[in-house]
Amino acid sequence: MKQTLQVLNELEQKGHLSRYAIGGAMGATFYIEPLLTFDLDVFVVLPQTVGGLLSLAPLYEALRARGYAEEGECVLIEGVPVQFLPAYNALLEEALAEARETTYEDTLARVLRAEHLVAICLQTGRDKDRERVRILRAQAKLDIDYLAGVLARHQLEARWNEWKG
Repeated sequence: MKQTLQVLNELEQKGHLSRYAIGGAMGATFYIEPLLTFDLDVFVVLPQTVGGLLSLAPLYEALRARGYAEEGECVLIEGVPVQFLPAYNALLEEALAEARETTYEDTLARVLRAEHLVAICLQTGRDKDRERVRILRAQAKLDIDYLAGVLARHQLEARWNEWKG
């Protein structure tokens, strides 16, 4: 994964994406015991095109030029399936802006905060997200005041109250 992160950092430095952060199950492993996952979810802010539209095409072209191939909905980067997910709403934009920098085997990586991972799970609402919220509540050191602010800003308090049961 170290080499995958190095490629992501290079893509950011060269402007193929404006910002990235790891989310999903792999992002959660920075806070809790590992969960079963087959890919690396990478949330990204993409440069806008002339018409103001967002497109993954330039990013995929840059990856193809480096010899990385698409495999289903992922790109295989140094043996790791990476799924690029554009920040498509205010919660994800906030999560990317507030992502924490860390290192993985001496390589810079950006990871969504645990509180944003919880909020994204609440917003997505799948059964596996409910389980991830349960595990994050049990194992991660959540900043409850910060989480309350995120939930309030994104109208997720009702689902939080329902799921924390």
